[in-house]
Amino acid sequence: MHGFLGEFLGTMVLIVFGVGSGAAMNLKGNYARHQNWTFICLAWGLAVTFGVYVAGQFGSDGHLNPAVTVGFALFGYLPVTNVVPYLLGQFFGAFVGAIIIIIQYYPHFQAAKTSADGNQVGIFATGPAISNPVFNFLSETIATFFFIFVLLNLGNFTQGLKPLMVGLLIVVVGQTLGGTTGFAINPARDWAPRLAYTILPVPNKGTANWSYAWVPMFGPLLGGILAAGLETIIG
Repeated sequence: MHGFLGEFLGTMVLIVFGVGSGAAMNLKGNYARHQNWTFICLAWGLAVTFGVYVAGQFGSDGHLNPAVTVGFALFGYLPVTNVVPYLLGQFFGAFVGAIIIIIQYYPHFQAAKTSADGNQVGIFATGPAISNPVFNFLSETIATFFFIFVLLNLGNFTQGLKPLMVGLLIVVVGQTLGGTTGFAINPARDWAPRLAYTILPVPNKGTANWSYAWVPMFGPLLGGILAAGLETIIG
């Protein structure tokens, strides 16, 4: 399955560093607890950078994100035969990355008895700052649209310093558009860790908020399709 290994390993790295930052700033007893939004945006940006580098070394295009893969494939930027291995790699890599974070922070989950202690699904998955399903969906669509539209104009973004540019792009998306919903902009990044939190024995866990999960699934997919469509029309 061409590209599976690269997408699996790259997405695993992405989630270990990204979700790891969420655990670090939320869980009781952690030295990094109570860090700010800048901390999160920088951590996710660097997580994407190094995930793309790893994916590129193992033979994929470094998508790490179904919204990128689906949008690219629909408009001819990725062979259709690569879609299934890419998607499988992304979701399995994200799930394994979440398992690693559960192991890394297990004593902290034990110490965090309630959501006030930071033990919440927000470590693993996104949620709205203000709950409004229509506008939450639009927020994810808009943020993903601009992320992927810029991405399409970077060329081969696994080479040289371009993964760093992708990471900086994530940082600016997070700082400017991400405060409304936590900028999932990636269905695998949200769904696979949310599933891990749901089915694995995380001590003292709360609800996984699956009623919201359609937003970080379909908003990013639509944003990616719209971005690739626009690029095709005007490119």
